[in-house]
Amino acid sequence: MQMSDNTYHTPLPDLVARFTLRKGLFRKELVEARLFDLNQFGCVLKTDKVFEPGETLGLELEMQMPFENLQASGLTGLITERRKYCSNFFYFVDFITSDYRPKTERSEQLERIREVLDRKKSLLSRRENPSLGVTA
Repeated sequence: MQMSDNTYHTPLPDLVARFTLRKGLFRKELVEARLFDLNQFGCVLKTDKVFEPGETLGLELEMQMPFENLQASGLTGLITERRKYCSNFFYFVDFITSDYRPKTERSEQLERIREVLDRKKSLLSRRENPSLGVTA
């Protein structure tokens, strides 16, 4: 997944990734990270946790909505790149598909989040850059 550096300035609106880290034999830590890019192939997330390229994560994506949050759970991601930023890291994560059927529930959940995300980003950009010819 190739990304330009200007993508890193603003996290995607209302979207988080969650994953669980093992902390010893019986303890687990639930980690929440902001996403900075998302497409059908993968995502870019930012966290202070340290991973190496080649590691895999079990991910759940959640988009906060007014009435019912959208979720895509059971995603597996392969960390392909790590970039340090202050005390955090940006991780480039490629989704691993274990099910090659044309449409799975997981892919439909992910597609729905991406559609809503595109609409939210479009609305936000209209608010930030109103049309020049419109007067009140």
